[in-house]
Amino acid sequence: MAISKSLPENISFSAKPYAFSFPSAATALLIIDMQRDFLLENGFGHIQGGNLTNVQAAIKPTARLLKVWRNLGLPVVHTREGHVPDLSDCPSSKLVRQAAAPGNKQHAQIIGDKGPMGRLLVRGEYGHDFVDELQPYESEIVIDKPGKGAFYNTKLMEILKNNGITHLIIGGVTTECCVTTTLREANDRGFECCALTEITDGYNPPYKTASLDMIYWSQGLFGYVGSMDPLIEALKPFSSVPASTTVEKSSDIGYISSDGSEVKSPPQTPPAWDGSLLINDLQRSYATGVSPITVLEALYKKVEEYSQVDPAVFIYLVEKKTAFARAEELIKLFPDRRNLPPLWGVPFSVKDSIDVAGIPTTTACPPLAFVPTRSAAIYDKLIAQGAIHIGKTNLDQYATGLNGTRTPYGIPRSVFNKDYISGGSSSGSAVSVGARLVSFSLATDTAGSGRVPALFNGVIGFKPTRGTVSFMGVTPACLSLDCCSFMTSNIKDARIVWSLVEGYDAADRYSKGTPPILRSVDAHFTKFKFGIPPPEALSVCSFTFRQMFNDTVKKLQDIGGQLVPVDWAPFDNAGKLLYDGTFVIERLASLPDDFLEKNRDALHPVIRELFEQVVARKSTAVDVFRDLHKQALYIRQMMEIFSPSGISVLVVPTAPLHPTVEQMLAEPISLNSTLGAFTHFGNVNDLCAVAVPAGTYPALSTDNSSEDSNGILPFGVTFLGGSRTDSEVLDIASRFEAYMKQEST
Repeated sequence: MAISKSLPENISFSAKPYAFSFPSAATALLIIDMQRDFLLENGFGHIQGGNLTNVQAAIKPTARLLKVWRNLGLPVVHTREGHVPDLSDCPSSKLVRQAAAPGNKQHAQIIGDKGPMGRLLVRGEYGHDFVDELQPYESEIVIDKPGKGAFYNTKLMEILKNNGITHLIIGGVTTECCVTTTLREANDRGFECCALTEITDGYNPPYKTASLDMIYWSQGLFGYVGSMDPLIEALKPFSSVPASTTVEKSSDIGYISSDGSEVKSPPQTPPAWDGSLLINDLQRSYATGVSPITVLEALYKKVEEYSQVDPAVFIYLVEKKTAFARAEELIKLFPDRRNLPPLWGVPFSVKDSIDVAGIPTTTACPPLAFVPTRSAAIYDKLIAQGAIHIGKTNLDQYATGLNGTRTPYGIPRSVFNKDYISGGSSSGSAVSVGARLVSFSLATDTAGSGRVPALFNGVIGFKPTRGTVSFMGVTPACLSLDCCSFMTSNIKDARIVWSLVEGYDAADRYSKGTPPILRSVDAHFTKFKFGIPPPEALSVCSFTFRQMFNDTVKKLQDIGGQLVPVDWAPFDNAGKLLYDGTFVIERLASLPDDFLEKNRDALHPVIRELFEQVVARKSTAVDVFRDLHKQALYIRQMMEIFSPSGISVLVVPTAPLHPTVEQMLAEPISLNSTLGAFTHFGNVNDLCAVAVPAGTYPALSTDNSSEDSNGILPFGVTFLGGSRTDSEVLDIASRFEAYMKQEST
């Protein structure tokens, strides 16, 4: 559920040792272990001799706060302590220590033993689950933890960072054990935390008092302790409960049947949709009763209208009746508008190198086209969260190019001006978002394919650290360097989609597991260090882009950025490895040995020329290994450059200039290479990156333009960070985005 627009940026309520202030957009309610095994008779806690009176008393106030918190759309995280059935994640000390105590009579049964509600503290058993009053909503996060602290051996830190959370309101059971253990862990990781006395309790009342007193001792050594009522009073002015939270089927499917033709008379007037496709705005609209079919009807009309302007956006468009049927399915599955998956009814497009079962994957290369029997892993995750697929978008053939003109399915154009390129290879993805035809689009990025088209269409292009989102079910370009990317209208949406699909995939040979150490969060984020390319590297930019980049640097300094010098050599050298070195050979490695020979005439002329140049080089295995050794050196240098004592981000123009289609067709290879001046090194150096709009300029000022163009064109910059610093990079980019929005108003 989306955070209420009525909430102020910061909220404060009385607490100890002094008032607790928290940012509404970066605070989560963390509820610890409100499980049957700890709260109900015959559960683990009761069997171990725990007094249930006080812990059960915490259920009702927790439910009360949850109602207020959910009504405002604020994020909720629930934890459950327990172990896998074979207890392989349970330390022997946890099983033995208490039971082995001399004269023990209290711990006759241990974890894993059979109890009245199933095996004690074993995942999947009835007793392991939450009490009925506090069952999680579809959009809420559940963390299964094997220890007392919620951060040990879980993805909690990663999930909180991915969602931009810096502050925690904490409750649950038991205070003396899992609650304060988790709070102390959170404190060490940089979170600001406040425990609420009414929603946490334990089996021994004096221990609760002592445990909470220690939290705020010495002017807040570990955090804050507050009461629930002052918090609810602080939230009350911004909370409003909808008159009806469950929408009847007749009004939900609106007045259009699933075949898109039959018009019915609704029993009541459906709520009006404001037209916004931002994910949070859609969630708010759906919460008021807007039907996803109303949204789809408007979108399909808009897609049809836009096809008259640019017919080359989609390679495949899902039939309207199929999309409507999907919407009706979602309506039936989730009738309670208070409890929806986070992407319920959100329309999206997919780059046509990403598999969708039953729909051809062409990669804009007819000889490679096939109909997959299963969808890409990333697609399945989005569908599971309630998203609605609209269509597959155009791209540069075999995802090879940064300009969007190398396709047999027509040339997509920039949404700003049809005379200018859309960028590539994820051309259709960027246009579909820039033209407001979908909320977001799945794309890919090897050398800048998810960033350059984002620039030329005024949208966000987020390329996570490669290997953090499964690439299974995606046609590879350079498999060791490829990654999925996201096109969205703002950074918040990029963060939402990414947080729902990232994670280790054992089937993906390049997938990265959770790192052993993640940087702490910065709850009072004010300053950051950034580097930029040296003047000689920026000389490739057009005059307009160079001027606008200089202005951007000043803006970054205005929001707390400190410009520091950076060694450009490992970035420049890594970029050269991609096409001047041997790495380009990998584009042939995923193809059959005789593919080029058999399909030469069927390839796009520029792609054919590129592949023939690669073959003509006659690179050897020795050459490849030498380049791999160079890459390893550059990646190691990145670790130093982006270390905690180094820069937080490298900021570059996303591209040096914006060519017209005519210019691109005249210089298809050399000009494409120029477009990648600031993107080629990204994946080679194992960096994450997000391309962000940074203003517009009159189209007439475009260098070398031979046409009397009208209107404006976009400029943008890319924020790059070290491997696995995606959250930190998004934080800084989000601050810049907010600054640009404020400046424009």
